[in-house]
Amino acid sequence: MEEKVINAALLGLGTVGTGVYKVLKGQEEEMTTKIGCKVKIRKILVRNLEKAAAKVDDPAMFTNSWEEIKQDPSIDIVIELIGGIEPARTYILDALHAGKHVVTANKDLIAVHGKELLDAAKASHVDLLFEAAVAGGIPIIRPLKQCLAGNHMSEVMGIVNGTTNFILTKMSQDNMEFKDALALATKLGYAEADPTADIDGLDAGRKVAILASVAFNSRVVFDDVYIEGITKISAKDIRYAKEMGCAIKLLGVARNTDTGVEAYVCPMLIPNDHPLATVNDSYNAVFVHGDAVEDAMFFGRGAGELPTASAVVGDIFDIVRNIVANCCGRIGCTCYKQLPVKRMEDTYNRYFLRLHVEDRCGVLAEMTEVFAKYHVSIAQIIQRDSQSQDDHLAEVVVITAKVREGDFKTAVQELSNKSSVKRISKTIRVYGK
Repeated sequence: MEEKVINAALLGLGTVGTGVYKVLKGQEEEMTTKIGCKVKIRKILVRNLEKAAAKVDDPAMFTNSWEEIKQDPSIDIVIELIGGIEPARTYILDALHAGKHVVTANKDLIAVHGKELLDAAKASHVDLLFEAAVAGGIPIIRPLKQCLAGNHMSEVMGIVNGTTNFILTKMSQDNMEFKDALALATKLGYAEADPTADIDGLDAGRKVAILASVAFNSRVVFDDVYIEGITKISAKDIRYAKEMGCAIKLLGVARNTDTGVEAYVCPMLIPNDHPLATVNDSYNAVFVHGDAVEDAMFFGRGAGELPTASAVVGDIFDIVRNIVANCCGRIGCTCYKQLPVKRMEDTYNRYFLRLHVEDRCGVLAEMTEVFAKYHVSIAQIIQRDSQSQDDHLAEVVVITAKVREGDFKTAVQELSNKSSVKRISKTIRVYGK
């Protein structure tokens, strides 16, 4: 009996594209038993044919014409790994309208145009899967859509950028300053030549938009996510966090509250007894809370050639099983709600505040008076002699109870205008109750 073959086209042969090619080659012998048929890469779209030739067994697969792939009726699955918004968006829409299934790892595109793409997939009754768009090799999209679908999710949060986690780990473990840790990350290949998307939190912000949409069944796009990066975190902040029994991590947080969805990315102090506090180096982890499952954590490599390829190939195999069973398009867009997304000013968190003030009686009383005026409750306060050359200053660290962000910022602004407060050095959110 002739073996059934599903043909696929690969768009892009960079780091992840090469990984997908390797993983599919390594699965060839077991494919039919595992998923019911073979998957063959028939076409690979690249810009530089000569440069790509050394990466595959048969260079005849290469093309630099999207139309050649789009118009080939034998290609059932398009695997988009070129990244960015355009031409990826056009290619994916073309493929979906032509009745081809799509697998993508494109977080930029899904975080902005996810609804448009999923609607197109639904109209053509084909699959659009994007497991690799969020946490590399860590399964999280499929668990949220399927394994955990019986839950009402109230929170999904975690460390979803390996570059920033590596930098903060080196700052914590080796007492490095930010610029030195970034230089090391660049040298070792964890950071890109232009690390802006990572260190400014943009990469994590796109992932939070996707996670919130899937977890809460309501559309959250990239522009809805409040974002702060790690560029202002110092070794001194790390040391204070350690003294307080905390680590500093760049966290992506999405909460489903009674008044709307909260979605933000920022550095936060997290208690050492929380599982995420021990996630170090380039590892990622996503922590979810549901009404039935309670707490669950997904941990692993959040990026890289083979970890990301693992997630892409998992999506390919899922689509192939659907094709074999004639049941494609079963699970598409799950955003059936229209929940409001809250402004950051209306979210509630605890805060770490470090400032330099005049070293005299009555200054702390002035501070607490301002805090009380704006309903900011103080949970902990530490005063130290300033390391500044000015012997008349003291360094004060305040940890607040949970407070509305808008009220806290107003209080800090009023404090900064007082003559007794010489410098507001840092404000960092604190995760937890």
